[in-house]
Amino acid sequence: MYDGNFGNGKSFHSFAPQIMIEVEAKERIKQAAHDLVMRFGLRGVSMDDIAGKVGMSKKTLYQYYQDKDELVTVVVEGVISENKCLCEGHGQAAENAVHEIFLALEMMVEMFQTMNPAIIYEMQKYFPAAYEKFHQHKTKFLLSYILQNLERGIKEELYREDINTQILAKFRVESMFIPFNPDFQRSLKNFHLLELEEQIILNFLFGLVTLKGHKLATRYMAAKAKQTK
Repeated sequence: MYDGNFGNGKSFHSFAPQIMIEVEAKERIKQAAHDLVMRFGLRGVSMDDIAGKVGMSKKTLYQYYQDKDELVTVVVEGVISENKCLCEGHGQAAENAVHEIFLALEMMVEMFQTMNPAIIYEMQKYFPAAYEKFHQHKTKFLLSYILQNLERGIKEELYREDINTQILAKFRVESMFIPFNPDFQRSLKNFHLLELEEQIILNFLFGLVTLKGHKLATRYMAAKAKQTK
């Protein structure tokens, strides 16, 4: 019968503090990497920068993450996990499909205020493992999430029943990432990423709504305008 020892006289409990220290260190590194790359982009941040932010040597940093590719992948996985939780929470908390869109706008304010717009392009070009995780999230979870919102809006008579939900769900997913395109950014360099995303999503919404949905969306926009004053 297992007695809790590992064969060297030490029990799991004697290793537990060290395990916790390592878990906490990895989490601090991941959070530091997340904060830096969101601000400066993936290429603009080095392992030296990350090590400096957490107050450890680069040699120690490599004891937790073997290279920048692994660390970037972990950061992206964390962002994806958080995004899923937020989206699912919005779906449950929303009064209706239109309200869910405005909850998504609130999430964008948090996400895009300090986000470097070069991240997606750099991920695709230089970090293929991380980009594959992102691509799967985009083409599976986000597509399904938007499709559910469209179907909900039709049932609630807030979106037109004649729309093709499959086409518009795909269009919405792709349009979400248009502002991250380098050519698009250069052509509208005087506009913040958040402003671009807001214009795209609101025009998408107003193209969907029925008269009932239009009145509701206008009401939510008025409430949003009051909050930002």
